[in-house]
Amino acid sequence: MSVRGIRGATVVSADQFDAIISGTQELLSAILESNPEMRPEDIASAIFTVTGDLSAEYPAKAARQMGWKQVPMLCAREIPVPGSLQACIRVLLHWNTERLQSEVHHVYLGQAASLRPDLDE
Repeated sequence: MSVRGIRGATVVSADQFDAIISGTQELLSAILESNPEMRPEDIASAIFTVTGDLSAEYPAKAARQMGWKQVPMLCAREIPVPGSLQACIRVLLHWNTERLQSEVHHVYLGQAASLRPDLDE
């Protein structure tokens, strides 16, 4: 079985517990909808990053609330590149699957779609 990476990102409205939890859950739900064969037990690990202006909560907590109890997760800070998107939560999921990398669907919501305009082509 192969391991495939799935990327996603979203922008939240504020550095608040509820905004980070709901934004992360919306992102993860969209990834699951775009990759319907994915189940939490097939996720090898998840890495979340947040921009420096977000610190009210760990995005991984949102995944735990969705039932991702056994998935190893890590949260980190994004590199503060001048002019980069603010209030952004990114995720990299490592998925154990037989799907080809070209069959994996990455999800960028709202303003975060600007991070990967090539996916809209």
